[in-house]
Amino acid sequence: MPLTDDTTLVLQAAVALANSAVGTDTLTTVEDLDFWYAEHMQASRRAAGERELESVRAVRPILYELLSAERDRAAEIVNELLAESGTTPQLVRHGAWDWHLHGVANDADPATRIVVDTAMAMIDVVRDDEMSRLGLCADETCEGIVLDLSRNRSRRFCSTACGNRNAVAAYRARQASS
Repeated sequence: MPLTDDTTLVLQAAVALANSAVGTDTLTTVEDLDFWYAEHMQASRRAAGERELESVRAVRPILYELLSAERDRAAEIVNELLAESGTTPQLVRHGAWDWHLHGVANDADPATRIVVDTAMAMIDVVRDDEMSRLGLCADETCEGIVLDLSRNRSRRFCSTACGNRNAVAAYRARQASS
């Protein structure tokens, strides 16, 4: 079963944020956070400063644990996160988006909103038994999260860089053995 558009967008944002802490940290400046917001947040906003950057950086391990967990553990984490945040889910409509579910008010701090939105998206993933859409990168040197939205669920690498590195290594191995 395909995931809904809003679930897909939230998962893509969460994976990008979690993976920003894997290997070389790619979320070190307010400008990096602005870029992530521009790429992944449904509402247009700019980072408020260093405190906001640090609060968003602090949720990355939580997202990583949630997105890489087995189904039962993911359900536990979702329940914990939603209970801690005191969510009040609301149907909202804004911009080009028709009615969809928000777990917290639009004016909630970004780190809370990111965590709650991800937990709400994971409800669909867990409930629909779509955990196979999430996994770890097949590159032995990488621990990135893979979000596989392909029809045949064939995505193995978290990024083009990891895929290319493995393709080159496989090519060189074939050349060496011939």
